[in-house]
Amino acid sequence: MDALELVPLRGQEVAVRFWHPDAPKTVVAWHGLARHGGDFDGFARALGPEWRVLAPDTPGRGLSSWSPIPAQDYLYHRYKKVALAVLDHFELEQVPWVGTSMGGLLGMLLAAEADSAHRIERLVLNDVGPELNTDGLTQLALYFGRPHRFATFSQLETELRSHYGGFGIEGDDAWRRLALGSARRLPDGSWTYHYDPRIGEQFIYDTPRNSWADWRAIRCPLMVIRGAESPLLDADSVLSMAEAQPGLVTLEVPGCGHAPMLDRDSQVAPIAEFLARPHRQRLPLQPQRLESSWWQRMLSWVRREKNRLKAR
Repeated sequence: MDALELVPLRGQEVAVRFWHPDAPKTVVAWHGLARHGGDFDGFARALGPEWRVLAPDTPGRGLSSWSPIPAQDYLYHRYKKVALAVLDHFELEQVPWVGTSMGGLLGMLLAAEADSAHRIERLVLNDVGPELNTDGLTQLALYFGRPHRFATFSQLETELRSHYGGFGIEGDDAWRRLALGSARRLPDGSWTYHYDPRIGEQFIYDTPRNSWADWRAIRCPLMVIRGAESPLLDADSVLSMAEAQPGLVTLEVPGCGHAPMLDRDSQVAPIAEFLARPHRQRLPLQPQRLESSWWQRMLSWVRREKNRLKAR
């Protein structure tokens, strides 16, 4: 990153990483569930010096404060308030949004709701959408819902290579950089990941939404990127997204699962082209009622699994 600003919020701090701080145009880039804004270094460099890239660390991740009340704060409605506070802090009335996984769902929420839709000028979703593969989502919930501890830094890096293989990262140097930005030392000298282990409670306490209704309500230009081997966003879901939102721009990244790192020209150039397109405002449509059964099934499963583990 080129700069860092710590935004005060309710007695805590939200860390916002910058690239090209004096650039004439701004895009917000928001990371996935257990990552941080530093993941967008390659994206910012490839996007070029005309774009100021702001990449916040969601509370509980990276350099941002951890919540003393995870069950209340590690939820989408709270992340939405954090996002709007960041936009207000930097006096961004309207801005393009690029979101990976959780960051994409947050952008979708902002773009769908009446009180915040005007803040999102256009939206890029990276390997996420209104319908997610239940099995893939369950695996995420299980992995990030438990603590991780490694005796050595090398063990942590080895685990990263295994779990984040879908990012499409190439080369030992790139993996080492990812590990350096992902590690946190524990008091006993062992290692763990940089995030608050309680972020996984989001899967238990967050309120299910009708995500298809949210998707249909969005009126800004839309783009979705899918890893060709994604376990989370199915190809059929992308087709349904395009049917619900005519004009959707799509990109499938070969050799990637969940989620493309957005760190090379073949991935960033299509995003740059989308960001440069003239904006054509569309009239609002009446949202159609669809069931968000995938989320409800996943939430019920996680709750049952938690109760089963407690009963042991």
